[in-house]
Amino acid sequence: MKRAAALLAVVPIALIPPAVAHSNIKLSATPQPVEVVPLPCFPSGRLTLGMTNTGRKPAIADMRVGAASPLVLSRRQFSSYLPVDQLVTAPLDVTVPRGTAPGTFTVELSVGREKLKAPVVVKPVPPKGPGDNLLLGEQAVASSTHGNMKLCGGVDGNADSEQWGASGWHDATKGLFPDTYGVDFTAPATVGRITLQTLDSARYPAAVMGVRDVDVRVRAGDTWTTVGSFRGNTRGLLEVTFAPVAADAVQVVVLDSNDHGYSRIIELEAFDS
Repeated sequence: MKRAAALLAVVPIALIPPAVAHSNIKLSATPQPVEVVPLPCFPSGRLTLGMTNTGRKPAIADMRVGAASPLVLSRRQFSSYLPVDQLVTAPLDVTVPRGTAPGTFTVELSVGREKLKAPVVVKPVPPKGPGDNLLLGEQAVASSTHGNMKLCGGVDGNADSEQWGASGWHDATKGLFPDTYGVDFTAPATVGRITLQTLDSARYPAAVMGVRDVDVRVRAGDTWTTVGSFRGNTRGLLEVTFAPVAADAVQVVVLDSNDHGYSRIIELEAFDS
């Protein structure tokens, strides 16, 4: 005990985290309000949380992050070392379960007695009627997903190849095919046209980085039906039109890519006709 006490006594004061004066911590959250849509793969509402130390010395602060149901938060705490007069930020993704009714809710932030409320607006689900994309925001299903990508990236409504790193999908098995990507519907839907946008940008042309050999399928019950096939493809946008069918799933099967490496999908869409 004496030895432990002696060691504790010689710990340099500089190594002890500075105490934080909560009144010197300014909280922020942007944008306000943040908007969310109750679909599993619709882009989540993202708040940027911020803390600014307005005191005279650096400090360490712990921001508590809370919200009542139905809001689902990607974090419950934001802790950071805070230099003087420098904004320190962290992301907070906000989602809500499918079926959540439109309304306004609140994310509550606090550091000690300092508090901030950030409004969250739940928007209606985009229409899925005639002419609308049936896959937008629906739950994606894939054979694998690369760790740098998002499973939902191929059905999030963003078809810009220049943003494929943040809003696209590719598999995790380099050089191994086939790869599959698609959506399982929560209820059967009439499908008569499917479009597939593969990687195709000035830096990454489809002829170099896009999918090469692809089958497009729909499922009714336990039966998969191939409604379109492409071989030796060098285009960025592929489209298949067929007699409308009642389907409970849409899927593309990539048999090869033009670099023989990964299957890259920017956006997959399906329509009634």
